[in-house]
Amino acid sequence: MSPVATLTAVNNNDTLGLAVPPFTPHAISVSLPTWRDNVEYEAGDKRVIDVMVSGYPRFFIHLSIQKLARICEQKFGVKGELCLLCPSKKVADHCRAYIIDRSSRLGAAVPVRLVQYLLCPEDTSGASTTESNTRSLSQHCVELHIVLFPADAFPLAKQFWQHSGLTVSSRLAEHCLSLIPEAVEPPKSPRSPTSPVHSRSPFKALNKHYSVKSSPKIPQVSPASTSPPPPHTDFSESLTKDQDTYVEERYGRNLPVTAGEFAKRALRRRIAGVLVSDDTPNNGASTSEFCAGAQDVEVGPSSRGVREVAEDDVYLFPTGMAAIWNAHQLALNIRPPAKSVCFGFPYTDTLKILEKWGPGCHFLGRGLDEDIDTLEQILEEESRISRPASTPPITALFTEFPSNPLLRCANLPRLRALADKYDFLLVVDETIGNFVNVEVLPFVDIVVSSLSKIFSGDANVMGGSLVLNPAGRHYSALKRQAASSYEDLFFIEDAVFMERNSRDFKRRVRIIDSNTEAVCDFLRSRSVAGGYANSPAINEVYYPKWIARENYELCRIKDSSGRPDEKGGGFGGLFSLDFTSDVASRAFFDALPCYKGPSLGTNFTLACPYTVLAHFTELQWASEYGVDEGLVRISVGMEERGVLLRSFEVALNAAESATR
Repeated sequence: MSPVATLTAVNNNDTLGLAVPPFTPHAISVSLPTWRDNVEYEAGDKRVIDVMVSGYPRFFIHLSIQKLARICEQKFGVKGELCLLCPSKKVADHCRAYIIDRSSRLGAAVPVRLVQYLLCPEDTSGASTTESNTRSLSQHCVELHIVLFPADAFPLAKQFWQHSGLTVSSRLAEHCLSLIPEAVEPPKSPRSPTSPVHSRSPFKALNKHYSVKSSPKIPQVSPASTSPPPPHTDFSESLTKDQDTYVEERYGRNLPVTAGEFAKRALRRRIAGVLVSDDTPNNGASTSEFCAGAQDVEVGPSSRGVREVAEDDVYLFPTGMAAIWNAHQLALNIRPPAKSVCFGFPYTDTLKILEKWGPGCHFLGRGLDEDIDTLEQILEEESRISRPASTPPITALFTEFPSNPLLRCANLPRLRALADKYDFLLVVDETIGNFVNVEVLPFVDIVVSSLSKIFSGDANVMGGSLVLNPAGRHYSALKRQAASSYEDLFFIEDAVFMERNSRDFKRRVRIIDSNTEAVCDFLRSRSVAGGYANSPAINEVYYPKWIARENYELCRIKDSSGRPDEKGGGFGGLFSLDFTSDVASRAFFDALPCYKGPSLGTNFTLACPYTVLAHFTELQWASEYGVDEGLVRISVGMEERGVLLRSFEVALNAAESATR
């Protein structure tokens, strides 16, 4: 579907619960097209839950992963046990420890068992060329680590999956299923009624895309049912998995799966900013000749603001949240025990990580300049507490640049000065700003980012990165700890898709930056903050152009004359709207003709009622930090600008009419 079509043809209830984008087997968003749909999704209403076939991977467990889990429960579980699948023994150990720790806080610790499941390929000597190329992914056995626990402990296991981001990817699950001979759907295991996993019958044929001709819903099986799923239709696309893989590789879009390590090296170089030329394969040309991950590709000093950054200072993870979780673990392991600081209102799971692992955290949720004064008071008070003289008052400070969803930026030079004075780590999530627009690395010890967002853009693969600053005072300690603890859990097929998607990252960012600024200029001209007086529906447009701009400018990429660089330095592709009334919020959201669902940084425009989705059970708490219940967050895409502006005018007119 073309970008223009996404703003004219998708805003209807027929898409509820389907993948966003459509016909995407590994989509990381789901269609929730109306305000009511979002509220009832969070409330667990059967009308919405029963039609869900997709979702954000840390919240909705992909159908292939659910199927693999049910097979593992049948094979290794005992009556009343459920399981969570982990990509390594170390992750399984962390998951087990988390479940035991959290359950013991609520009462008695629950029993947790670990099982290692070794999956090995069958003989492929008689396979076709395309089949062999696809199956070359499985030349070695795959270790799957299974965490088994009583069914009523599933919500705790799901918390670990959601917060840590150390998940099994849907592509890895499909690969594991392909290694199980005649993987037959076993009887459905009972799921806890409180479980956020929406158990649904999977497609009959594995490794098939959704039908391009129609998008029928899969028949629902009650989460509490113990009977086998009902018969269902095979919604196979005309291309098989093998054929689709051949097309992707032969015509230059994807590297072959055998080149997974090339893809990862290309990603690390791209993120490190060391590629002198980022050539891409075309028309099936040799990987070694064109791949940015080839051994003989020319690299130079980093463009990230610290020339010494190298590709081996970049670490890849299966999700952005896993990068944040690992940054926190690095801090806990190299610094003396102390609380951390969460500065500014962050994406929800960042705060959960800091609260639930380690000694806890101080939360300065507004993230304003005056909150740095409060931070200084905390640092002084903690320094006076009786402790060894060498112990810093806090372990690390985590902040986003800009923050999600209020688009605020902290004064990083001032925070850096405090970090040097009081000897703590400074960790910044640059996902929303991205390194085409902002240069935060010189001020921090660690930069983390969700590659699932604009770096990918296609919303069909998850990934995350962590970059160490070689000029940082704690670099040597961080590097040593990373060398001993880092696990590469980024599944190679996911890396191949991420490499393909990110080749034109910089070009897409510039288009999206320009589109977003035009849309925000229009919306703010009709807001209270912009001086509009004719029954305005919008109070404020949260966007770095107007929100804490002086702090954004401190890190905004500029040319040699001090002006924003023509090749970057925009304000990003995300903004949020604060409305004058709840009725205006709902009218605007329902009338906006674009995809509606979780996630951001997509090549197409995507909107969501952010507070409802992220803080449904804590709306009052969120409002105390300026995140109102009616907030609408919008990620702008690459559609034609005139179409975008007309679409937002339609939504704004509806909101203003509702206000009147």
